[in-house]
Amino acid sequence: MKVNKLLDSFNYAIDGIIYAVRTQRNMRIHMIVALLVLTACFFYDLTKIELVAICIVITLVIFAELINTAIEFAIDATTNYYHPLAKISKNVAAGAVLVTAINAVVVGYLIFWDKLKYINFVLINKVKDTNPYTIFIILVIVCILTIVAKALYGEGTPLKGGMPSGHSTLGFSIATLIAFITEEFPIIVLSYFLAFVVAQSRVDSKVHSILEVVVGAIFGTLITTILFKIFG
Repeated sequence: MKVNKLLDSFNYAIDGIIYAVRTQRNMRIHMIVALLVLTACFFYDLTKIELVAICIVITLVIFAELINTAIEFAIDATTNYYHPLAKISKNVAAGAVLVTAINAVVVGYLIFWDKLKYINFVLINKVKDTNPYTIFIILVIVCILTIVAKALYGEGTPLKGGMPSGHSTLGFSIATLIAFITEEFPIIVLSYFLAFVVAQSRVDSKVHSILEVVVGAIFGTLITTILFKIFG
């Protein structure tokens, strides 16, 4: 029972993110910018502190936009007429988003400005050297794209159904990552076998259809391969 409640809490949380992406234009803009910034990280030899700063500011902007969306819906649900305090509440919440966005621009300027004078392709050539930062960025991009795809398709819930299967997407993405960073054929076969088991479990539990699982597998493999082909 506790496990189901925990899974439901994650499901509700991710469902809230998907709904915000699906209905809020600013959230879609934030997601696109986040993808662009994370992709730009491939071009520069960033330190761990710089990467942490980027992750923090991206999280803060998305967090503020989620809170702003929640406040707007809460006010609209409880107030069916114009009230000056409701207007102030919405403006203050929007101001919080603006502050985090300005902070993100400042941090981005401090990190990338000196590097914009020249593109450091050294990091690109290190992709196959199992750089943990590169692998982390790829997985984050795959996760964001999966959430966006679920939001656009608009069916099912984040952890229970919907197109594409998130578990299959991540499973085959990780398997593809392993295939790129190792030359051991048995390890590659075992990785894809485990990804197949994860995908099959979603069908057996009747959470996803075969089509959703297949699309998820193709989606995860394709996106990960494209990122490696571009930056490898």
